[in-house]
Amino acid sequence: MELVRGLHNMKSGQRGCVLTVGNYDGVHLGHQQMIGALQRRAAEFDIPGTVLVFEPSSKEFIDPEGAPPRLTRWREKYLALEALGVERLVTLHFDAKVRAMSPQTFVDELIVGAFGARHIVVGDDFRYGCQAVGTIESLIASGRSSGFTVEQIPPYQIEGIRVSSTIVRERLERGDFSGAARLLGRGYSMRGRVIRGKELGRTLGFPTANLRLQRRKPPLWGVAAVYAHGIGSRALPGVASLGTRPTVDGVEPLLEVNLFDFSGDLYGRAIEVEFVAKLRDEAKFDSLEAMTAQMKRDAAQARALLM
Repeated sequence: MELVRGLHNMKSGQRGCVLTVGNYDGVHLGHQQMIGALQRRAAEFDIPGTVLVFEPSSKEFIDPEGAPPRLTRWREKYLALEALGVERLVTLHFDAKVRAMSPQTFVDELIVGAFGARHIVVGDDFRYGCQAVGTIESLIASGRSSGFTVEQIPPYQIEGIRVSSTIVRERLERGDFSGAARLLGRGYSMRGRVIRGKELGRTLGFPTANLRLQRRKPPLWGVAAVYAHGIGSRALPGVASLGTRPTVDGVEPLLEVNLFDFSGDLYGRAIEVEFVAKLRDEAKFDSLEAMTAQMKRDAAQARALLM
């Protein structure tokens, strides 16, 4: 997949495309329907299919604390889109200038000026421009005068439920990992590089691979049965805790993964942790002994689920 970071890196030969614009957080089944339509139209027009995303998202820029948890950080989103066969991904920095763009300026400077889009694929809830006042109708009207066509993709539903990033977050938050997986088309996972921790788990008999979340807030918390990918030829079962470790007065949220029957140095390795079943919420224990006893119960429960 071709990656372009910023308009200053756009080359003249990269103008002229079938374009879709969106956040694509989670790259769920609804997003995958959009990508499928993008690829079909790109083949018909015989020009590249291009996905445009903004970093940070508009909600993260306008209200960092109130923005919803990220399902996928940028690297995870990149890999998910690449796996779908997307031809080109363009990432633009969302800032005050972009936020202030009127719908017509958005069309003139980006859709037409920068991308030279001939066809645009959008969802039924697509909005653009300052205050999100641009609508499908105004986009279609702009297309008539500027020489591009617009295709509106209807909502994708499963069991009568509209698939959306919001619904995926809700399912993850309440620990319904299988329900989230049905909407995503895959198990929910997080990726990262293993960092060095305080090695407390090792002294307690539960060595862990620790991953920084690299997002302002995660869509789930607590202890879960997991599979780790990227270590060997097969997924490795384990138990993971995602939280701040209140028993030892932790502050930074971490993902700590104890892999069953595994020994090896994972420091610096990039791994993917797939969440299979939630076991419990994070808790603060009165002592390390009480915490260790619960960790043993967690591991036994996870083993029973995974092995």
